[in-house]
Amino acid sequence: MTKADLAATPHLAGLIIFDCDGVLIDSEWIACEVEAEVLSEHGFPMTADDVRRLLLGISTASSLIVLEREYGRRPSAEIMGEVKCRLLDAFTARLDVVPGIREVLTRLPGRRCVASSSDPERLRHCLGLVGLYDDLTPHIFSATMVRNGKPAPDLFLHAAAQMQVAPADCVVVEDSVAGVTGARAAGMTAIGFIGGRHCGPGHGAQLREAGAHRIVQNYDQFLMGVSGDE
Repeated sequence: MTKADLAATPHLAGLIIFDCDGVLIDSEWIACEVEAEVLSEHGFPMTADDVRRLLLGISTASSLIVLEREYGRRPSAEIMGEVKCRLLDAFTARLDVVPGIREVLTRLPGRRCVASSSDPERLRHCLGLVGLYDDLTPHIFSATMVRNGKPAPDLFLHAAAQMQVAPADCVVVEDSVAGVTGARAAGMTAIGFIGGRHCGPGHGAQLREAGAHRIVQNYDQFLMGVSGDE
């Protein structure tokens, strides 16, 4: 079976690896707004679109490197702590699942796990808020568990090793260029998901350019093996 075939029939995968933010939970639009607001207040002027363009899908450690490149300095630990606190408050007030994901998790046979750039505390908090944590634990893997976060392949390879599935038999569902890049570098099949509220025009094309084998707009398309418009 080719990777294109596997992307079209993900139920045949040995393991489906879901990103969390923007794939399981519709959190990225909230995160982009809050991060832009807090960082701008502390001398890192950014819009929500800037955050989406520069920081989507990468870990906090990687975000610091990007911000230093863009602004010549890094936000302090106190600033990043404020970002985290305000994010958790915003998620508590506004977070919901991505439409269709509950049905996917119910209907898909085989093994699945989560591989996210978020830290374990945020994953536990957010997935717990929407009632998905108990369905997915203990197979929830964070970028804090590996040396290099996305777009490096480390997290995906760690997840596959822990689940005892060969990388070639894994399908990764990702909404970010960094995630798709990391999945491809790990030798896995990548499906680009553009069903989150943060995904604007051209997002699918960006994921395709990064190496996604297939683009889906929603989980009906994911289950039916239908590619979405980009």
